[in-house]
Amino acid sequence: MTDYFEVHERDGAARVGELRLESPVTTPALVDHVLEDAGSLWSADRAVPEGDESTLTVLPHRAFPGGTAAEVQDSFAVDSPDVDYPSVAVVSSESATDQGTDAYAVSDVQSITGHGAALVEAVVTVREAIPADTALYFSGVATPRNVAVLAYAGVDLFDETAAVVKGTEGRYLTTDEAYFLEDLAELPCSCPACQQPREEFTREDCAEHNANALRAELGIVRRRIRDGRLRDYVEGQARQNQWLTAAMRELDSQWGYLEERTPILRDAQINASTSDTIRRVEIQRYADRVTSRYRNRFKNPLVLVPCSAAKPYSESQSHRQFHDAIQWRGHLVSMTSPIGVVPQELETTYPAQHYDTVVTGRWSEEEKRFVSDVLQRYLERNDYPEIIAHVPDEGYRDIVGRVEEELGLEVTYTVPEGGHPTDEESLANLSSALSGQLKYSKREREHNTVRAIADYLLGDGAGDDLFVDMQTTSRYPKIQVRDEEDTQLATMVPQYGTLSFTLEGAKRWVDSDVPTKRVEIDGFVPHGSVLAPGIVDADEEIRVGDEVVVEGPKAFGIGRAEMFGREMRESSRGIAAEIRHVEEK
Repeated sequence: MTDYFEVHERDGAARVGELRLESPVTTPALVDHVLEDAGSLWSADRAVPEGDESTLTVLPHRAFPGGTAAEVQDSFAVDSPDVDYPSVAVVSSESATDQGTDAYAVSDVQSITGHGAALVEAVVTVREAIPADTALYFSGVATPRNVAVLAYAGVDLFDETAAVVKGTEGRYLTTDEAYFLEDLAELPCSCPACQQPREEFTREDCAEHNANALRAELGIVRRRIRDGRLRDYVEGQARQNQWLTAAMRELDSQWGYLEERTPILRDAQINASTSDTIRRVEIQRYADRVTSRYRNRFKNPLVLVPCSAAKPYSESQSHRQFHDAIQWRGHLVSMTSPIGVVPQELETTYPAQHYDTVVTGRWSEEEKRFVSDVLQRYLERNDYPEIIAHVPDEGYRDIVGRVEEELGLEVTYTVPEGGHPTDEESLANLSSALSGQLKYSKREREHNTVRAIADYLLGDGAGDDLFVDMQTTSRYPKIQVRDEEDTQLATMVPQYGTLSFTLEGAKRWVDSDVPTKRVEIDGFVPHGSVLAPGIVDADEEIRVGDEVVVEGPKAFGIGRAEMFGREMRESSRGIAAEIRHVEEK
């Protein structure tokens, strides 16, 4: 826990925070100007400095380079003293422990920079070993090109050292390259250091420029975190260097680390502009929940259709034409990259209506493999009396064909070879294929939507358990869920495709067999927000954006999580949950 660092906004592992010094510093940031180093104990004994709240003090330490034997680290380990001012403990990525400080500097960072797997392993290992509300400091490695990826991984604090040293060596840094100064015919920058003729530009000016470029890049990173769109930026930025691309992909493989820190919903749109988007937590989580939690409740045939550019799909011109032909006689499921498959009940659920993708009409092999795998898992879980594929040739038919062959299915194709799904002939074929099928009612459609969203959010079977008896009012997608006595239980939130519970809905949730995401608080009645210091315990499975039951000796409430579960327990500052409804016991 820390008194001098607070996280304000989160974007996966990346955070915008605040070093709470006399002159606060917004992170991710350079901290050269506020850092005081008490020195290494290898060279001499060091007294614990007096320190103060104007600086961030690195406590006396013994730094271990990468590869130092464990027994050596154990023999010479230093326990950081308990101080009452902003402090930094120096730790090795191989043996990091909670030292009770506000920030942690990684001693072997030089040996892991440039190696994607080593970098990610170090960040994840240290982050898991230190409290969630403390800052991580990487010294001597930040450049304009790599700092976005480092922040994305979860690093909060940096210094100018590497940028300045490279400048004095005559290396001119940008976000995509490091140029030899003598190779530059002109200065491709408008920072103060570059406001002079090229021939008068010195290595000292180059060092100043590099520091300016690094500060400017950190400004972009902070803005992207606030917008919830750092990943979009990093997917492009990492392309400038092989090891940064490797680091991003290695980080994607650290599912537990990233998934715990990634919100289940957000306002930001996902720009699916590279193949790496498929590996994003939001995409993989959606595909996993659709194929392990969602269960089809309709008795009608399955109708597979292509996605649309407009979101939600049902508001697009093409899907209106599909609906006119289907007339609620088939269960509509959209196929799309990078999401996979989207049942009609979950078309508004994040990120199904929050992405945009590059449309070329050509599918990559990676996209085909991913969508066919998701479709196969979906069909292995859900039974249909008939499968109709109303899809064009380009990619879609290939994907359906792969699954058809793998599972030994019989699929009816309604789009002629070379045709388009919205052609008159194709739509007529679709309508004809559903001839004789009974329509399902608006009531069935709305009830199945509510139950499907509950499954997706809370777990397999949650919808049937929580909403055995219910009625729905208002119009889709703002459905209100009520019990048989007309007591409101929940409301569908169209912006995210989620459910917002009332107190009565929360009580039904607690009394059910559905696992409850519970936050235990101290003896007070919260109004508006629950701050981290008031948290006694929190469920490990809580993610940012989850519905959470908040309960203590004096109060029972329902709200939305603003921290993940472990962060709630470990943090000493910040908003843990926003309360929607509360009652005093």
